[in-house]
Amino acid sequence: MGKYGAAHIVWDWNGTLFHDNAAIIGATNAAFAELGLEPITMERYRALYCVPVPKFYERLMGRLPTDAEWQIMDETFHRYYAEHRTGCELTEGVPSLLAEWGSAGHSQSILSMYGHDELVPLVRGFGIEPHFIRVDGRTGPSGGSKAEHMVRHLGVLAGVEPARVVVIGDAADDAIAARHVGAQAVLYTGGSHGRASLEEVGVPVVDSLAEAVVEAERLAA
Repeated sequence: MGKYGAAHIVWDWNGTLFHDNAAIIGATNAAFAELGLEPITMERYRALYCVPVPKFYERLMGRLPTDAEWQIMDETFHRYYAEHRTGCELTEGVPSLLAEWGSAGHSQSILSMYGHDELVPLVRGFGIEPHFIRVDGRTGPSGGSKAEHMVRHLGVLAGVEPARVVVIGDAADDAIAARHVGAQAVLYTGGSHGRASLEEVGVPVVDSLAEAVVEAERLAA
């Protein structure tokens, strides 16, 4: 369980601990192809990506997808992603960063908007599950914000104070979710957002997870 008063990191998974950019852009373009839309580059994806995800599609299509279109795109995305995530690895340095944070007497957990039943075996398969006091994936429909999930996640972490929690993620929504519960955030440029869009959020932005951990220790001191 968490140590009362200790610094705690809530890690994001996709695009943060898990370097799955290739699978994400491939799945996005597979979803677009279902509706006859042109593929996009990773650079354009990172410039425009936002949540809720239908708003991201609106930026690309010029309108919100219909309910039927969203269903098709969402199902295609998840089917393609499940097939191609197997070629993706942890972000460089993750195992040692997790071990060092724990050895310093701090705690950590994962909160992801990836489906819970898919997330847990994936984390377990990389052999890093013992570093976390809790691993939570999304329950319920996809495409929404992380804020309410963060409320539930922190609500069941014994001894973890929001004021000493730092959320590390790759999307503006991670910082919004942190703010929603009174926690702080550090955003990492290696995932779904480019630096320019992350800097608009008003929290520290870093180019490596090693830098993110240093910032987290400073913010939670």
